[in-house]
Amino acid sequence: MNTILTRFQATLGRAALLVTIGLATLASLARAAEGEFSKPVIDIGMVVKDSERTAQFLTNVLGFKEVRGFSVNAEVSRKIGLVDGYPAEVRVFRLEGTEPATRIKVLSFPKAQGKEADQAFIHSTLGFRYLTLYVTDMNQILARLKKAGVPTLGETPMEMGAGTWLVAIKDPDGNFIEFVGPRK
Repeated sequence: MNTILTRFQATLGRAALLVTIGLATLASLARAAEGEFSKPVIDIGMVVKDSERTAQFLTNVLGFKEVRGFSVNAEVSRKIGLVDGYPAEVRVFRLEGTEPATRIKVLSFPKAQGKEADQAFIHSTLGFRYLTLYVTDMNQILARLKKAGVPTLGETPMEMGAGTWLVAIKDPDGNFIEFVGPRK
């Protein structure tokens, strides 16, 4: 009996040691991941033809809220390397009213209009091609799209299974947006 108890205690001790080592390793990995990024969200910069038209679309059709934006002067924009010396007024929109929240930063350059990409399909042009917005009630989205006169693409709304629906649209500049969620 003592031998069995001794073996059990030894096995239990080894298991406790392995759990401790495993937890220490996980804690170490968690600390490393915590230090890598300062925010758990992504900001998306979007250059548009008309920032006011896009602002109306983002707020009235998609449900974003406009928050305080910022300006970048011509010299700073040149130094950053993203713009070749044009000033920028950056309008900022986010889905939720609390931080942290993913934001879309909208910029337009009336004196330096960009070239329009081939927006026929998502495979027509390389790069970031669409946004996916997860919603709680697809019927609310469909009502808002109808009110704004925004047509859906393809055969959407389309049921994806398990009560989940997908609706695809394009914004005023032809960028693809998909909504995913239930119909209530």
